[in-house]
Parts: sequence; structure tokens; C-alpha cells
Amino acid sequence: MTRAIGCAKWLAAAVGAAAVAWGLGLAWFLYLGLWGSIDSAIATDAIVVLTGGRFRLESGLDLLEAGKARKLFISGVNQHVDREAIMRAFGPLPESATCCIVLGHAADNTEGNARETAAWMRQEDYRSLRLVTNWYHMPRSRLEFARAMPEATIVPHPVFPARPGVESWPARVHAAGLLAHEYHKYIAALARPAFGPVWRRLPGAMREAGAKIADGLR
Repeated sequence: MTRAIGCAKWLAAAVGAAAVAWGLGLAWFLYLGLWGSIDSAIATDAIVVLTGGRFRLESGLDLLEAGKARKLFISGVNQHVDREAIMRAFGPLPESATCCIVLGHAADNTEGNARETAAWMRQEDYRSLRLVTNWYHMPRSRLEFARAMPEATIVPHPVFPARPGVESWPARVHAAGLLAHEYHKYIAALARPAFGPVWRRLPGAMREAGAKIADGLR
């Protein structure tokens, strides 16, 4: 009985420590997303928008029209969408803006966005970019982009979609679930390099199964 009580105390302490670590990590994650500095004055070589919402594209186009970069690169665009289709969706734009919009079709996750953008940046010989994505997606995006192009200057530009009126409880629960899911993806992205050596030693079938799970976390 004494041993069982000791094990229960140890388990409770471990769960408590894990909960505290999870909460502190979430606070840091929120800080990175919500208070990531937006320097509206600085210009960069490129503006990079990660697909996933109209507000991201609108912000990127506004920045391009304001002369904050030479070109706008939209990463992760559907293979069946071209530049003309995007222009039609957002109405008439100045010719100075439309000529400088480039679409990337190769990426299907955040890690892929970073690799695709890095290849394009090297091709253009660009050294700095303004990264545009939703605020809760910014911490993981900055991490992946910094890994893909450590030599580049990355200026975060988090987007905060407007939500008029009072949200319903189901909407709030959905938003909380989305935030928690993105936080767990961020943790997985942080931990990924540490598991590289272990991953390479696993049997092929286990690596294949793990890859399917990992794809959902990228």
C-alpha cells in the first residue's frame, strides 16, 4: 500500500510538472504570436504570404501597394489557381503591383512553405522578407523559415482577422481548439531536429507510419 501511495504521488507530481511546463510553453507561444513586432516603416526585398485566408492576402497586397518590398511571393497556392484568378478575387490593382506578384505551387504545409520560399529567395538573390500569416501561425512559421534560410532577415507581420460582434460559445470553443492544435504543432516542430537520429534508425514501416502522422503536424 505504501509503495502504491508513493507511485501515485510520483505520478501526480509528474503530471503536475508536465501541466506547468505546458502552460508556460503556451504563454510563450501566445507572446510570440500576439506581440510579434510589426515594423511598418522597414522595407524588405520581398513580402511572403502563406495561403490560408483572405486576410493574409489582403495584408500582403496592401504592403506591396505601399512599396514595402520589390515583390510579393504567395506560397502554397493551389495548382489550379493562377495570378489572374487571384487578381479577379481582389479587384483591380495598380499595374505596378500586379507585375510583381509571384505564385508558388510546390508547398502543402508550413515546412514546405519555408523550403519553397528559400529556393525562390535564392533565385532572386533576396536577403530579407516580411512574413505574413495569421498570428497564431506566426511562431511556427518563423521557426521553419529561420531554419530554411538562416542567413535571411525575417520581419514578422502577423494578421489578426476582424471578428465583428460577440462570438458564440461554439465559435470560441472552436477557436480554442484551433489554438491548442497549432501550439502542439509548434512543439512538434521544435522537437523535430532532436528526433532525427532516432528516426533514421527506425524500420521502414515505422518511418512510413510516422511520416503520415508528421505530415499532419507540419
